[in-house]
Amino acid sequence: MNLLKEFYLNDSCSYLENKDQTTHYKVIENCDERQCSSLIQRGYRRFGKMYFRPICKDCDECKSIKIDVKNFEFSKSHKRVMKKAKHIKSYIQAPSMTKKHLQLFDKYHLYMRDKKGWEHSYVDPQNYYSSFVNGHNGFGYEVLYYDENRLIGVDLIDVLKDGISSIYFYYDPDYSSYSLGKLSLLYEIEFAKRQKKDWIYLGYYVKDCGSLSYKASYKPYLTLEGRPEEDEDFSWV
Repeated sequence: MNLLKEFYLNDSCSYLENKDQTTHYKVIENCDERQCSSLIQRGYRRFGKMYFRPICKDCDECKSIKIDVKNFEFSKSHKRVMKKAKHIKSYIQAPSMTKKHLQLFDKYHLYMRDKKGWEHSYVDPQNYYSSFVNGHNGFGYEVLYYDENRLIGVDLIDVLKDGISSIYFYYDPDYSSYSLGKLSLLYEIEFAKRQKKDWIYLGYYVKDCGSLSYKASYKPYLTLEGRPEEDEDFSWV
């Protein structure tokens, strides 16, 4: 592992009010699929070449969560979401950055600013490239969602040996009635089943955070115990 930089950052919590958070960052050059998988299995997330996880001293509300793909069954509600969107086409490819990507990214985050109070600043192309295109190293992909010729969703994922790590999804709010967030996750699960993958790594579940608590509704799932180091065994229960 070619570790370029390692640091810790203290800031206000991104998920819970009136709390602080400490995040451990590793910037890794040419991280391969095996190394990425080892980090994801121990609770890290990836944005570009940067791997990170919360290590807050007095709080463990951020639970790394993964869906048990083999035992997941699509409910009637899930099937209705997929049926309603059957005209929407999806394509998987290496991550890219176009004017349409950046316009859609801004449109989505302006919508979330108004809907949920997210902080917003217009996307910088270099920041987008660093976060979502750079560092994919052959295992990172984007799933593009189209209604005819209109780009309406972008799902960033890592396809690893044992599963899929779901990185980030953004969509056109004009298509909110199609539940594109749910649709993208259901398609990830469907894709994982076809590829005989065991898990969907969903990042962090926080019970009292509305933006993250929904993850517990995708059952069965497991959560990671503790914060194992890279040379330590890990346990999901």
